Amino acid sequence: MPQSSGPIDVMERHQVAVYIGALAAGGLVGRVAPGAGPGLEHAINPVLAVLLYVTFLQVPAAELLRSLRAGRFLAAALVVNFVVVPLLVAAMFPFLPAGQAVRLGVLLVLLAPCVDYVIVFSGLAGGSSRRLLAATPLLLLAQMILLPVFLLLFMGSGLADVVEPGPFLDAFLILIVIPLALAWLTQAWAARRAAGRKAADAMGATMVPLMAATLLTVVASQVPKLGDSLADVGRVVPFYVLFLLVMAFMGRAVARLFRLDAPDGRAVVFTGATRNSLVVLPLALALPDSLAVAAVVVVTQTLVEVIGMVVYVRAVPRLLPAHDARAGQE
Repeated sequence: MPQSSGPIDVMERHQVAVYIGALAAGGLVGRVAPGAGPGLEHAINPVLAVLLYVTFLQVPAAELLRSLRAGRFLAAALVVNFVVVPLLVAAMFPFLPAGQAVRLGVLLVLLAPCVDYVIVFSGLAGGSSRRLLAATPLLLLAQMILLPVFLLLFMGSGLADVVEPGPFLDAFLILIVIPLALAWLTQAWAARRAAGRKAADAMGATMVPLMAATLLTVVASQVPKLGDSLADVGRVVPFYVLFLLVMAFMGRAVARLFRLDAPDGRAVVFTGATRNSLVVLPLALALPDSLAVAAVVVVTQTLVEVIGMVVYVRAVPRLLPAHDARAGQE
């Protein structure tokens, strides 16, 4: 390990605290320098793309490809995200605040499974990061197809048209295809050259700072938009908390239904609970001005979720212990 391994180890051990600090710093920047918001919005996708490149770099290409053959895990991930989650959202939907923009924001974020920092948090709890890495293209493709269908079912044809395929295709290219290709090229370089190995090790050490930078950028760019809508946004927070609470147990139930071992089961719990706020945010930002509050509703879910992950990292290993007799083998 390089000489900087000491500080790196400290950051990794305390990374949840680092992330919460980044959220707080983002809120402060958004309040003190609201004029920086538009510029920071443009920085969200580049920062997130670099974060995902480093994430993909952590798992060898051969391991990633082998994980695609984990049929039971992929089936469990699809069921928890596109059957269980929509049913839970349907149960909550009648009780959501009445405003169209608020409801649309909740639907956008809760119906789209996370494809980025879920890998980080699942790994902290002993979940299978390789399985989640392999599942990310499939999860993103499925939500591209199903999200307009879900919006049609929940809100009618008038609002289903606001979700265009273009932003999702852009997200798939910028956030999945390009970072994954660059990660594989870096791995090939590292396998042949000492300089490549050093570069890969150096990039791997940037995971925690990149995650913190992403969270800070998102929050700082959106806080200035709160304005007079703070009360409306605040009313959705209990629903986000309830979602995290219920999905912990629903994810465990799905993991046991598919007889997954503890690491795979924990990963299923995390993929069911974490949502795709950073990737659907561009969709919310592209909505008409009359629905602008939806973007803030999406970001609010990120704030609740990251704090919830502090609990998840400690609670999920207890929900699915390594010695759980009901866990199967892949």
